[in-house]
Amino acid sequence: MRRYPALLINTADIELWPGGLLRARSNADARALARARWVLRRKRDGQYLAAATAHGLLPLVPHLMREPGIEEALDALDLALHGAQRAHAVDALLPLAGLQQRLEQLGIDADRYEQDTALALEAEPARLALAGFDRYRRPLWLQAGAARSWQRMRLQAARDGVVLEAISGYRSHDYQLGIFARKRARGLEVSDILQVNAAPGYSEHHSGRALDISCPGEAPAEESFETTAAFAWLQKHAVTYGFHLSYPRDNPHGIVYEPWHWCWHPAVP
Repeated sequence: MRRYPALLINTADIELWPGGLLRARSNADARALARARWVLRRKRDGQYLAAATAHGLLPLVPHLMREPGIEEALDALDLALHGAQRAHAVDALLPLAGLQQRLEQLGIDADRYEQDTALALEAEPARLALAGFDRYRRPLWLQAGAARSWQRMRLQAARDGVVLEAISGYRSHDYQLGIFARKRARGLEVSDILQVNAAPGYSEHHSGRALDISCPGEAPAEESFETTAAFAWLQKHAVTYGFHLSYPRDNPHGIVYEPWHWCWHPAVP
């Protein structure tokens, strides 16, 4: 069995996924992904762009070199293939300049939004660690420290007879922008969307430190999670592993009560 690096390499426009984790969407994809050491995936829509195999780069779209951000992604691929790591790579964050421009296109005033919600912009990590798989068998990506803490916390809960399931972890700015685009296409105004969704860039999920958690038999992202043994266990033990409930009732951000949403905060030395 082939071994793949438990690492997602993140750039502004393109993600580099280790081979063996992505599902094929066509016969051509299946053949390419079966040989891939790394797969270049467009963040905007999830399109597979190229597969890096032992024999070289296999384009999966026409005009690969015209893709926005492809040079940055190929530089990152070269480092990954040759095992090179910059000293700051693990903790590096992606720049926020492009996001600011897209917020303006949505008509969102970042300064005003931050004043109204007390939320801060969350940069995306340049590297994310595989923390296992979520309820739906999708790879779960988190910052390395959060990934280790989640795995330890889940194991201890299991020893105590409690099953914790991840519903989702890291989400890109592009993912959040996609939510807004789909809802606007249905005729919703941005102001209406902001009542239920954080503005792109302001979700803790972008940071790779946040997790939505549930348990078997419980619907995801429902307030009823607070009545479960899993929630009771988290209230008592999650802080031991660095996880905190981000949005309790009457939180200062004006976000609805989310008993399922927990965020890892590394200990301050």
